[in-house]
Amino acid sequence: MAYDPMSDVEDAPLFIMPRVLEQLRAFRDGPKLADLPGMNPSAERERLAVVLGDLATRLLAGIEAHPTKFWVMKQFQQSLELVQEEDTEAREHFGSELERLMDLLGIGSSDGLLACYLGSI
Repeated sequence: MAYDPMSDVEDAPLFIMPRVLEQLRAFRDGPKLADLPGMNPSAERERLAVVLGDLATRLLAGIEAHPTKFWVMKQFQQSLELVQEEDTEAREHFGSELERLMDLLGIGSSDGLLACYLGSI
């Protein structure tokens, strides 16, 4: 059986207030990966922004019914699996965007989930 990094995630309740939902909407609708380096990173930025936008949409649809760190990290895991084959720089910037989401939600640590999929960021 393969290792599942979700087994290391310590669950905790999240306190989802209207302000948090507003910030999630702003994240979903706003620019992402603005600092992605490269000669012409537009296609890469667009591809990764779609994954981040879909994640934010899933979070908005379910966070009030499932206000827990474990549920959020499970949503992150789905998105992380989609970007595993991206280059290192793209994964690092993707991880930074996930950290922004964690800050919005009041999650202090992914308990190794990001590191497992993205390497050390």
